[in-house]
Formats: sequence, C-alpha cells, structure tokens
Amino acid sequence: MRFTINKTELQIALNTVLKGVSTRSTLPVLSGIMLDARGDEVILQSTDLEYSVQYTVAALVDEPGRTVVPGKLLSDIVKNLADAAVTVQAAEGEAHITCDTSSFSVRTLNAEDFPGFPHVETDQTIEIPFPAFADMVKRVARVVSRDESRAILTGILITLEEGVLRMVATDSYRLAVCETALPEAIAEDFEAVILGSFMNEIASLPKTEDMVRLAIAENQIVATCGPVVFINRRIEGNYPNYKQLLPDTYASRAELEVSALAASVKRASLLSSSTAPMRFDLNAASQTTQITVSSPDVGTAQETLPCAIEGEDVQIAFNSLYVMDGLAAISGEKVSLEVQSDMKPGILRAAEPENYLYLIMPVRL
Repeated sequence: MRFTINKTELQIALNTVLKGVSTRSTLPVLSGIMLDARGDEVILQSTDLEYSVQYTVAALVDEPGRTVVPGKLLSDIVKNLADAAVTVQAAEGEAHITCDTSSFSVRTLNAEDFPGFPHVETDQTIEIPFPAFADMVKRVARVVSRDESRAILTGILITLEEGVLRMVATDSYRLAVCETALPEAIAEDFEAVILGSFMNEIASLPKTEDMVRLAIAENQIVATCGPVVFINRRIEGNYPNYKQLLPDTYASRAELEVSALAASVKRASLLSSSTAPMRFDLNAASQTTQITVSSPDVGTAQETLPCAIEGEDVQIAFNSLYVMDGLAAISGEKVSLEVQSDMKPGILRAAEPENYLYLIMPVRL
C-alpha cells in the first residue's frame, strides 16, 4: 500500500476517526486505525465494537492495500508534521510515513483481525442541515445527565412532528427544549433517543453546509455527514414525559436583557459555592428583579436589574450554575423568566423567533 495525501485533510480525518479508537479493549487491533487505500481515496476506520467511525478522504493512491496503524501514535505524528504532502507506505508489518524532511517507521497491526465496518438496515431516516443540527445540539447537550444508572437521561430525545424538529435533554434538575422548522421535502416523522456525547461529536465536526443524515435501526443509530459515517448503539427505553412539567400559566413573568442578566448572575455567583442557592425577587411595583447570594462564611452579593414584570411578586431560588448554563444557550437579546411559585420549576424562555426553553427546578429557601 502506498498513497500521498494533503497533511491538513489527513489530520482532520484522523481527529474524527480517533474518537472511535478503543482505549480499554483487550484486543490490540482495536487501538488502531484501519487505512484502506483504493481508487482515488483512502478510507479510515476505527471501532470499539459498540461505536464505529468511517471517514473517506481523497488521496493519490499509487498502490492499493490495507493496514492498521496505532491510532493515537499516527495522529500525534501527523499533527506534528510540516504543512506539506504526506506519503504513507506499508508492507511487511511496518508503515513508513514521510513528509518534507521527516520520516517515521511504525509497526502495524494485522488488517485481517480488524472488524468489518457494520452494515445496518435502517427503518427511519431524517436529514438536517448541519448548521441547524450543530446549533441545537450545543444548546441542549449541556443538560444531558452523566449518571449512567439512568441511561435514558444520558441521551437527547430528537423528534420530528409536522415539520418541527425538536431536541430535548434533562438531568432531572433542569430541562432544555430547542425547536426549529424543517422543510417538508427533507423530513418525515422521526423519534429516537441518542447518546448526548455521540450527538456532540457529530456537532463538533468542521463547519459544513452538508446535511446530517440520522437513520435508526432496532438497536443502532447511523449518522452520516459528508465524508463521515458514525454508528453507535441506540439507547433503549422510554424518555420521560417532559411535557407534563411545562406549565401553561405563570404567576409572574419578568422580561430581561440576556447580557445584563448573565453578567449579574456571574458577578453574584462569585460569592457562592457551586450548590449555593441564588435568590430571584421579582417585584412588580418597582419593575425590578433582585438577585441575591448569601454565603455565611463569605458574605452577601446583590444585583438589581430593571425589567418588565407581569403578575405578582415572587421569590424563587436556583442553583447559580444551572442559571448560567441556561443563559449561555440563548443567542438573542431578550429572555423571559416565568415563575409559578417558589416551589415549582422556573422557566427561562428565549424571545421569539428563537425557540428555546430552559426549565430549572427550584432550591428551597
């Protein structure tokens, strides 16, 4: 096998495929990346037997063939090469990598031991423009649970109904819901719970105008975007009925500037521990929201923000980190804080046309 390839394109491909390399398997070949040179392209593959990645990149192939090179080592070598053409030649258990004045010889693994890339028969498919997909994932993924004992909450619920794409995530302390309209020509009804970290990896691909194609089988999800194919297990189980948590009414609603609120929350949180409650006092008479953090060992911080308030006076407290996470996901200028009572969830709702909602469970005062 021998091929020559642009260094930057090879590095992008390796950065993507490296995410599928196994770091804990007892099978040494799974720590490697398969290089399959054929025609005018090289196909890079990695797998840990649950999660598989395939990336196809253009190359000048002088001699077709396959080999498996230790994944992290190959990535580190290419990352540090000069910005020039890279030639990879493999034969008799060794791969030779040359670029400009650099030359490396690396022991390879047996390509015959490398698992074949899975072929999955899918039954539901959806296509989403990458910019919309990446934006939605980044807004909701920060809320995904890290608790493996409730596997369903480590995923993002993605649904498509009547041309509206919705992503939902929760860790049982807060809930994020993001929506966008999809043209009917590229959409059919769809529902799946997909691992949050997996969705994040797709969203972190280099920016592109390609479509993200998600296809589901009984227990697997196949994601395709441009030259990349990801395959991962599908999370089994029923996602919690989050809609029953969303109230139809509120006792008080304050409309605030996102930037001013975020700055006030950040300043007030300087006096709090990560779990200290941050109190919000909504005062209709003065049309202000007062933010207070009190720490017995440190002191007290207060911030007063002018705002437009509808309804009655309400006091409620939240975890300050959760508030900051919610505000960080809002890109518009205005946000509404909707409150029913001090013991019911509060809602941060982005102003239209931005369709984003962030629910936070209160902290007892």
